[in-house]
Amino acid sequence: MRHRARTITAAMAALALTAGLAGCGGVAESESRTTTLTVIATNYGDSRHKNSQGYWDRVALAFRTEHPGIDVDISVHSADTVEKKVAELVERGEAPDIVQTDSYAEYADQGLLHSADELLSIPVQASFVPSLTEAGEMKRVQYGMPFTVSTRLLYYNKDLFRQAGLKPPNTWKELLAAARALKARGVKYPIAVPLGPQEAEAETLMWLLSGGGGYTDSTDHYDLASPENVSTLKWLKSTLVAEGLTGPVAPGELNRNAALLAFIEGEAAMVNAPLSLMRQIDDSTLSVPYGTVPLPSRTGKEEPTMGTADWVIAFKQREHREEIGRFLDFLYGEKYVTEQAALYQLLPVTVPAADAMRADRKQKSLWNGLDTLQNLELYPVSETNWSQVAEAVRSRIGKAVAPGGDPEAVLSSLADVAD
Repeated sequence: MRHRARTITAAMAALALTAGLAGCGGVAESESRTTTLTVIATNYGDSRHKNSQGYWDRVALAFRTEHPGIDVDISVHSADTVEKKVAELVERGEAPDIVQTDSYAEYADQGLLHSADELLSIPVQASFVPSLTEAGEMKRVQYGMPFTVSTRLLYYNKDLFRQAGLKPPNTWKELLAAARALKARGVKYPIAVPLGPQEAEAETLMWLLSGGGGYTDSTDHYDLASPENVSTLKWLKSTLVAEGLTGPVAPGELNRNAALLAFIEGEAAMVNAPLSLMRQIDDSTLSVPYGTVPLPSRTGKEEPTMGTADWVIAFKQREHREEIGRFLDFLYGEKYVTEQAALYQLLPVTVPAADAMRADRKQKSLWNGLDTLQNLELYPVSETNWSQVAEAVRSRIGKAVAPGGDPEAVLSSLADVAD
């Protein structure tokens, strides 16, 4: 009787287990419940520093270890193909869950994106550098979550400055005097001013900010033809350009890469450049001795420093809000924010990571950049037509400082594009 009772009990237990498995779809179905997030990211690598796939793979592997129910499928694309790739997927109704790129306004305006409030935990969202949080907002709602940020500094050749008895300039007057002294000593590019079509919107914004202007006014609306902007370009045209202090190539024909190469090769004494120039100099066999300072302002007064940022955006289409939030909370941990910034000479986007790098002497080369974080002025990416305005700047701004050019007319034409 005992044996029979045990047999019946075992049978009933087996039957209950079978029923339970059937009710939840069985083991195979349970395992199939893993959610896969699709991520499209931008590559920051070059010929010497491998692409960003390795970074993203490390993040994804560590995340999967802590969240076995969420898989992450990441594809990394070059900076000049990301936007096209994402646009094609959105057009086909196959938007990825997460995109890391340089804009967000167009998709936010169409109502396709989750807001940061819907995704991030309060501590993570509060950790962003405040100026970056504001720059990621449209109509007071944050859709762009900062991923990387960089700034532009004035690089100067320490040897050429020492030989000419010069100190780094703090005002336009001092900059002009230094450029004249360097030209008198036969320096090919006393100051390289790349206003060619490669990235003229960055060089232009640096100069406009140093003159007390910018692309927008205090209300964050376009103000391209402001008196301050007109005055800045007139000064550039009548001094640095007119006196041949910008070198043998006209600013409107000089691209950023050529200007940076001239500095690396010792032909340019000064150039405005991103923090990544440090990596290029370190990789070069020429090892030009350099220092960095903010671009001098008209009066010596501290003005906002030009910055650029890339953003993380999250699409609603695949309805993975909870899983996206978990992944982004993980991604914005201090470990990975710091790693990304240090690996590619970028600035961290969170205050804890910035504080950690500021306290680390191994990151000393980035300290001047870190000091600008609270005073950065970014492109007006919350404007849905910024890409059109930027393209117009690239194609037209060089003419403003060319012989016979009219700075006010060029800026007015850009204002028309913005409007």
